[in-house]
Amino acid sequence: YQGFIGSSQTMQQVYRTIDSAASSKASIFITGESGTGKEVCAEAIHAASKRGDKPFIAINCAAIPKDLIESELFGHVKGAFTGAANDRQGAAELADGGTLFLDELCEMDLDLQTKLLRFIQTGTFQKVGSSKMKSVDVRFVCATNRDPWKEVQEGR
Repeated sequence: YQGFIGSSQTMQQVYRTIDSAASSKASIFITGESGTGKEVCAEAIHAASKRGDKPFIAINCAAIPKDLIESELFGHVKGAFTGAANDRQGAAELADGGTLFLDELCEMDLDLQTKLLRFIQTGTFQKVGSSKMKSVDVRFVCATNRDPWKEVQEGR
């Protein structure tokens, strides 16, 4: 089933949950230990959704240096910072019409989480160094191996 192996009752429940999530337009938040298949689950949700023939763009928030993640997510314009020799599309723009998967979301700085929330709510964002708002149609699937409620309680 969509990249998963297994036919146990527990896995059948996972497959039903994926099908239910795929038919919804809601943003999805997946939690689970490292190595449990959160990205495979996100890909399965995307593939089974009406967006399945559109891009699936994955960003691992823990693997990108904190000073570059905003540019990776939203893109940048030429001259926005040292080394920005050209305009560059970010993951948000590349995922237009499809799904943007943000893995290890809890690793993202709170300031950037605030910008991400605005993007999720409005579908608009600004490239780094730009004053123009850009609009895209993206479905969000986010994941973490942390307890999100504990993170909120601890101000992260």
